[in-house]
Amino acid sequence: MAKALGKGLGALFQDQELLESDKVTQTAIRDIQENPFQPRKVFDKESLQELAQSIKEYGILQPIILRKKGAKFEIVVGERRFRAAKLANLTVVPSVIRDFDDIKMMELAILENLQREDLTPIEEAEAYHSLMEHLGLTQEELSKRLGKSRPHIANHVRLLTLPKDVQKLVNDGKLTMGHGRTLLGLKNKKQIPMIAEKVMKQHLNVRQLEALVHSLNEKVPRETKKKMKKDIFIEEKESQLRDYFGTNVLIKKTKNKGKIEIEFFSEDDLERILDLLED
Repeated sequence: MAKALGKGLGALFQDQELLESDKVTQTAIRDIQENPFQPRKVFDKESLQELAQSIKEYGILQPIILRKKGAKFEIVVGERRFRAAKLANLTVVPSVIRDFDDIKMMELAILENLQREDLTPIEEAEAYHSLMEHLGLTQEELSKRLGKSRPHIANHVRLLTLPKDVQKLVNDGKLTMGHGRTLLGLKNKKQIPMIAEKVMKQHLNVRQLEALVHSLNEKVPRETKKKMKKDIFIEEKESQLRDYFGTNVLIKKTKNKGKIEIEFFSEDDLERILDLLED
């Protein structure tokens, strides 16, 4: 399947287009099941209502693509149209039946949503992770196939290392992706849920959270000598490196030399950082 993905998005999305040989049929909504590989968990209710109203007035202009699954059918492409059709109280929908295996089902469901660009950051991260896992792709290969930068993909996938309850906050829009990435910069990972709650209660923006994380990371025992105030140039470079690597970065400078410390928290994360260093 990795080879199929290598043909590019255009080749993949040909499976969504109607062919002259396709036969459009009317399928009962009660016989249709949702796509088990659907990456999108959150469907905007207002948007669905608008689509339902359009369907009431004009009908479904593009058939839903289905595959046979026992006595029922599963949605390959057209989940939003199906949900809106139910809201519009339709009993049947125009459809095209195709023969897809599970891998192709998952691939098309993910790519359809990535093309729409309305996934939440967590859903997008899960989509990238699924494509890499099931199609045997590296982040670099996926980056080339989708036309997304490797840091973009890496920073999304890294969100999946957040605690599940914090992932849900990002998924629900209560925290932004920027908040999630900044929380991962905490040295003490056990603090993440507590600081996430603090962000919501105090309505902290990302910059304020960065300052808080920096303060927490810099805390040292009282007996340790007081640190000198860090040069503003060094702080700016640390911020740039944190954004690039998607993790906490410290620059320690002495009179004639210094060192850069890049934090990682798993073998996969180390591999991600090493890939970025090779660019």
